[in-house]
Amino acid sequence: MQQERLEKYARLLVDVGLNVQKGQEVIVRCGLDQPDFTAMVVEECYKRGASRVKVEWSYMPVSRLNAIYRSLETLSEFSAIEEEEFKRRLKKDTAIIWLDSEDPDGMTGVDDEKMAAANKAKFPFVKPYRDALENKYQWCIAAVPGREWAEKVFPELKGADAIEKLWEAILYTARVDDDPIKAWDRHNAELLKHCKLLNSYKFESLEYKSKNGTDFKVGLNPKGLFLGGGEETLGTKVYFNPNIPSEEVFTSPMRGKAEGVVVATKPLSYQGKLIENFSVKFKDGKVVEVHAEKNQELLEKMVTMDEGASYLGEVALIGYDSPINNTGILFYNTLFDENASCHLALGRGFNNCLEGFENYSYEQCKELGINDSMIHVDFMIGSRDLEITGVTKDGKRVPVFKNGDWVI
Repeated sequence: MQQERLEKYARLLVDVGLNVQKGQEVIVRCGLDQPDFTAMVVEECYKRGASRVKVEWSYMPVSRLNAIYRSLETLSEFSAIEEEEFKRRLKKDTAIIWLDSEDPDGMTGVDDEKMAAANKAKFPFVKPYRDALENKYQWCIAAVPGREWAEKVFPELKGADAIEKLWEAILYTARVDDDPIKAWDRHNAELLKHCKLLNSYKFESLEYKSKNGTDFKVGLNPKGLFLGGGEETLGTKVYFNPNIPSEEVFTSPMRGKAEGVVVATKPLSYQGKLIENFSVKFKDGKVVEVHAEKNQELLEKMVTMDEGASYLGEVALIGYDSPINNTGILFYNTLFDENASCHLALGRGFNNCLEGFENYSYEQCKELGINDSMIHVDFMIGSRDLEITGVTKDGKRVPVFKNGDWVI
């Protein structure tokens, strides 16, 4: 891969993704797959004025061994070191970037029930810090190729050839060629246009239908807003892009208002395993039935992680004719596959999807209908024939999507 293109990508992630501020601390979370690129990102952070850049390395084979051999008690621990790190992040206004390269099958053989129980036990200690950090710091999820991931996406290739091809796909979907900064300025402006138009209708609900069996209605929050592209931190008002790439316009629906069946159109990579060919049925806003040809038990465990895991936290609209979908690649990675077409997310909603959310406490946002959970898991439902209709409070029906793409 050409050095110049990688440097452009690193600069894009730091300048547009995180928008690192002078004197700010940055955490880079990454695997061992691309150390040279990680060093580029670290250098770009310092060039932007970062005061301290900490790299937190991980290695999925070791994570898998920990999950297999450690006891439930030790997996459930919230250590003093972890707590101090959260406190430091709160004090220092730390920005975080994730460079995702994980193997989609990397956690095969792990006991799902043990991991779910450990996460549940640890969550009450993490939650107060997570809530306190909500919307108050910049974060960005992006991707770099790992060998196992690349060979999963391109099974006809091996090693360096597969990695090179995955690099090409990542850089294309991230709009890296030519001037990526200007490209993202234009892209954010286009997403904002869709948001403004959707918000002007004040839809009460959205109805989804496609020939694969999706027949679904979701109620929207009367105070809800559609967002997309970049967003601002509270207080400091720093504009950043949390996902690169991103094609979505999204909102958090009204908790408890979802009816019908949605059929997934792409596999879901969850906790290092793939859930494939699945559907989800809702009644009174809650998941009441799931079916999957592969890893059904993991899907069932996911939607029962806590009370909020069986409710929706997000509905996202993405045209089927999107750069990611047009690659024809199944990435086996939520960052990409969720941005290929329309998706839903089970679990935690977004407080900033409420108009005037900065004036509400976290508990008040929940009372106003934003779902809360320890999970937030996106799954794709977009298809070439998907139709979405917006319904206003006075019953007016407005076509939003037809044949999988925007018509509004």
